[in-house]
Amino acid sequence: MTSKFLTTSLLASALFAALGMAPVMAQHDGGTRAPGTGQVQQGMHTPAINQAQEAISARIQRGQASGQITPSEAQALNRRERDIAARESRFKADSHVSVQERQQLRADLDGLNAEVDRMLSNRDRMHGASQADSTPGIDQREMQIGQRIDEGVRSGRINKREAGKLHQREREIARHEARAKANGVVTPQEREQLRNELAALNAEVDRMMHNGNLDRHDGR
Repeated sequence: MTSKFLTTSLLASALFAALGMAPVMAQHDGGTRAPGTGQVQQGMHTPAINQAQEAISARIQRGQASGQITPSEAQALNRRERDIAARESRFKADSHVSVQERQQLRADLDGLNAEVDRMLSNRDRMHGASQADSTPGIDQREMQIGQRIDEGVRSGRINKREAGKLHQREREIARHEARAKANGVVTPQEREQLRNELAALNAEVDRMMHNGNLDRHDGR
């Protein structure tokens, strides 16, 4: 399993190396030449950036499938990935992605890739250790609640400010889980505490979803 992730990391590194060459090439020729015109045009195409995004997404999926990345961690990583994709779309809105914008996207992807590396490395060091800190049920519940929050935003039943507060509580629970796992054992009391916190968060999501439905029916 480790060798597979090493191979993927090397492929990702090659992609990022290609990304690093992009601004040099852009500065060298100033863009692409329109066929038959000889005129230089700045493009909005970002193939190397898109390839890096796909490589990171694949690493996240494989990390989750192998258990090296928990569902809640994968959700947070995928959210960052969506934010980067949204930023790329904004940059492309005027049909021109500047050198500075490309550098911004590369920096965002570098940061995300480094976070994936960190999570995979941590799980590699823990591989073969006691499973007393495994919390698959809690991780699954965290992911389900996160998905409900996102669905509430998409449906208009939860506004962005409310979603921000809910996600903040979600991250706080994830930190509590990480602290509980720090010594390699999650006690029954710690598991119960995490379940109670998730139940309270889920109840708050229910309340906001219900209020959102009432507002829509009232025409507000």
